[in-house]
Amino acid sequence: MLKQDFGFSSNMFTAFAFCAGLLILATLLPLSRNSKWWIRGLDFPRLQLAIGSGFLVTLELSLLELTQPASWWLIIPTILCFAYQAWWILPYTKLVAPEVEPAEDELLEDKTSTCISIITANVLMTNRNARKLLELVRQYQPDILVTLESNDWWQSHLDQLSGQYPHAVKCPLDNLYGMHLYSRRELINTEIQYLVEKDVPSIHACVKLAQQQIRLHCLHPAPPSPTENEVSSERDAELVMVAKNIEKTKDSSTPIIVTGDMNDVAWSRTTRLFRKISGLLDPRIGRGMFNTFHADYWFMRWPLDHLFHSEHFTLRTMQRLPGFGSDHFALYTELALVPHKAETQSGIDKEAGDEEMAQEILQGQQVSSDNVVNPTRS
Repeated sequence: MLKQDFGFSSNMFTAFAFCAGLLILATLLPLSRNSKWWIRGLDFPRLQLAIGSGFLVTLELSLLELTQPASWWLIIPTILCFAYQAWWILPYTKLVAPEVEPAEDELLEDKTSTCISIITANVLMTNRNARKLLELVRQYQPDILVTLESNDWWQSHLDQLSGQYPHAVKCPLDNLYGMHLYSRRELINTEIQYLVEKDVPSIHACVKLAQQQIRLHCLHPAPPSPTENEVSSERDAELVMVAKNIEKTKDSSTPIIVTGDMNDVAWSRTTRLFRKISGLLDPRIGRGMFNTFHADYWFMRWPLDHLFHSEHFTLRTMQRLPGFGSDHFALYTELALVPHKAETQSGIDKEAGDEEMAQEILQGQQVSSDNVVNPTRS
């Protein structure tokens, strides 16, 4: 089964079989609806699993005796694993067309009244390099700064921005779920809510952009992990709650932005369900993954920090910013409000079973999408 020229023993074939078995298991387990943290965690490293299966296929084709049926019992499943993992991450490459159109600056009459820029930054509560984050804010001059994991210590440093960012919503906590919103633009109908867990907040507000109001939702649900929630149910419920609320209250004239560290990857079943129900667009589609976590390990990174928006916007730029001592990179996004583009842009459509899945998630936590604030109607 191994090419004799290489002089490998049957132990090598066994090693190939073991590696292929692990890849198959890592590919099949997330197909279930099991919410255990270690199963849902396998949604994250799809890029790494695709690379690993591609590398294994290359070795198998090079070293196995291809005339032997047993060799193909390893090769074919490994190829299928590679194809399946690659299918999930393909939209986050430049091999597909962008979902959000690029902004045409020459058509924007007044950028100050049609463009909005946001920095979303999980600061890591124990990180003490506030100076570096403040430097990034002063360099990029966003209209809005959203920080996650920010406590009283971080607030004391972030408040240095008060002169430039006079509008703020502050929720300092020492449990890794503090959250702050600083804005140059006027904020109205602001609300801090605890949608699913009593110590995990979210911020909801309306941002005034010239004569237009933009609904803004800032989220940071708890992750499924052995140190947080052993299942993904709480995270999933918060995302579905917000998505259902957006679906129910959405109208053709109100732009919407949702941003934050959602402790879920862009390509997971839950995030896709969020996008299907809410109808929001992902500006990363066709442009890249913009992996924001983990800042310290280049080989284990995935997109945990997100910005989704309604079809009213086009994209001027999206950047992953340089590190500032956190385990997350900050994400900078600049959007252009072009309402007529709503007629030509659309996200992914709901499919059979999506509503049932959403209701199952909400019922599991005994919550309702009615709990989410609609800032334009508060």
